[in-house]
This record gives sequence, C-alpha cells and structure tokens, in this order.
Amino acid sequence: MSSVEEFRAEIRGWLAAHLTGEFAGLRGRGGPGREHEVFAERLAWERHMATEGWTCVGWPEEYGGRGASLEQQVAFHEEYALADAPARVNHIGEQLLGPTLVAFGTAEQRARFLPPIVAAEELWCQGYSEPDAGSDLANVRTRAERDDTGAWVVTGQKTWTSLAHASQWCFVVARTEPGSSRHHGLSYLLVPLDQPGVEIRPITQLTGTSEFNEVFFDGARTRADHIVGAPGEGWRVAMATLGFERGVSTLGQQVGFRRELEAVIALAKHNGAANDPLIRDRLARAWTGLETIRCNALRMLDGAASGAPGPEASIGKIFWATWHRELGELAMDVSGAAGMLAAGEPYDLDDRQRLYLFSRSDTIYAGSNEIQRDIIAERVLGLPKESRP
Repeated sequence: MSSVEEFRAEIRGWLAAHLTGEFAGLRGRGGPGREHEVFAERLAWERHMATEGWTCVGWPEEYGGRGASLEQQVAFHEEYALADAPARVNHIGEQLLGPTLVAFGTAEQRARFLPPIVAAEELWCQGYSEPDAGSDLANVRTRAERDDTGAWVVTGQKTWTSLAHASQWCFVVARTEPGSSRHHGLSYLLVPLDQPGVEIRPITQLTGTSEFNEVFFDGARTRADHIVGAPGEGWRVAMATLGFERGVSTLGQQVGFRRELEAVIALAKHNGAANDPLIRDRLARAWTGLETIRCNALRMLDGAASGAPGPEASIGKIFWATWHRELGELAMDVSGAAGMLAAGEPYDLDDRQRLYLFSRSDTIYAGSNEIQRDIIAERVLGLPKESRP
C-alpha cells in the first residue's frame, strides 16, 4: 500500500473514530450559507483536530504541520468531505494566511502567528475587497500611515469580509504610499480586530444569514513589524495568497458539489422531473461538468507541483463558479412550484433553496466572472488589453 493510500486510510479511520459522541451531531453542519450553524461546537471540533495533529497537514513540520505531500493533502480534503465532517472554521488562517507567512513572513512573524493557527486559537479573515475595489483589487483606497511610534494607523473600509465577526485578526491590503495608484504602493498588514477604531457590521444575505461583513477602520493600529513583505510589496504578497486560496482544498469542495448533485438527481427521480428530457439533459451536463472540474483541478495541482501552472489555473474558478450557480438553478427547476415556498417561519430554507440563493455569490467573490474573463483574455490568450478610462 502506497504512502498516499496509507495516509488516506489513516485520516478515514481517525474521522470514523472521532466524529462520535459530542461531535457526532456535527456531520454536514456549516459551510457556505450555513456558517452560523453550531459555530462554537465546530470550533471545539477544530481544536480537537489540532490536539490530534490534523490541522495544517500540508504545512512543513517545523511550523506545526505534517509536511504532507500534495497527493496526501488531496487525500485529506477528499476524505474529510466524504466523511461529511463539519465545515472548517479556520480555513482562512490555515489555507491562506499560514502558507503566505511561510513563504513571505519573517521568522518572528511565523513564531508569533503560526502556532495559534495550528491550534485554532486565533481565527483570521481577509481584508481585500472594498466598495469600489472588489474584483478590481488594485483600486484599493484603504490607507495606512506610520505614526510617531512607527505603528501603522489604518483608515478605510473593507466589505464581503467572511467571518470577520468571529475572527481576532484580519490581513489587510492597504495603500501605504500617498499618491500611488493601481497595484503600486500597497502593503499587506496584519491587523487585530479587537481594538478601538474597528467596527464590524454583518451583511444580511439572500439566505437570511450573515457570514459576510463590512469592516470599518477608523484609526485602527497595528505594530510596525506586522507587515508581510516590504512596504509597497503588498500586491505581490496578496496575489500569492490568492494562489494558495485555489489550492488542494478545492478537491474537497468538489466532493460537496457531488453530494449536492446526487441529491438533485435523487429528487428528480422521486418527483418525476427526470421524465422531462430537458431536465435529463441538464442533469447529464451537470455530471459531465463536475467531472471536467475535477480533471481541471488535478491538472492545476500537477502544474503547481512542477512549478509551471498552466492556463487551467486561470479557468478553474470561473468554471466551477458558473457550474455551481447553474446547479442551483437546476435544483429549483427540479423542485418545481414547491421550491418557491419556505419550509417554515420566518425564513426556513431547504438545501436546494439555499444552494440556489447562495450560489449566486460564487460568480462574484474571489474575482467575478467578468474579471476572470479579462484575466484569461489578456494574460492567458495574450489578447489586447481592454480600454480603460
């Protein structure tokens, strides 16, 4: 049995043994549109995973990880999803900031911030998007200036900040060079949220839940050495973080997609919607689309491992986001008229309704479809740049 197969069997056995007792009821809880579910209990589960050595498995051992290979990391995320284990609450710290600090942070930053991420003692959120700088991240207006003590003083607004209300820290892209524009003059700052000058306002979504937030910085402060990379190098660091965001955890995401598709197929067979040839055709297209997403993700990871990611790294996000949104639309058509009624008061949604509503955000966050098409056209295909004012 190969090391990957042994690793897969190890995590499968551990999940079967530990998703029991006080944690048995967490299966299937949390996730997009449902981050409010049993959050404290899921955090306790995450900390239990940490004590057993199952957080940050892909990190180098010297930073508290297991040093798992790329193939082992894929196995971990797939087995975790197949076990229907609860959605992770520490994803942003573990999958985004941690690898960024390993790659760009100082020894002091790694020593300060990585152990609490491994232990799930400190949670992080991502301060990128703003009201006028969403997918066009280079339009950031949040600014940071040094005061007499050398500390950074941050002023501005971030939006669509996932789980900011539950986080202790935020990594913030801010403009630190007055008069700079676009991707020049930006810096990547680590900012504590529990302080004067920080206000967090939940954003109510179509699902009636609030896992996104607006975050207002009004003279919020962070230490001089809480900058990742040199001042003005924030764009390079921020882009690296986005690369980590689209890493191995996407394979686990696709297991969840498959579970959603199988539920839609089962309903179509149960209520007779599968007798409609157009519905059958859309179900078949959804199945082949999901297989294509997995194939593309494996190609992307293979390219990343060899140090030469190809165009699949650029097309992956737009493909899965569009596919998932269309699955939500298909789920509602399969549900028929019953899908228009909430299950109960005040706004109790079933899984298909939640899928339909929340998946609208997939083609917007982490780079909207429109921005992704520009990237593919200009950077992958080499077409002339779109004219801009």
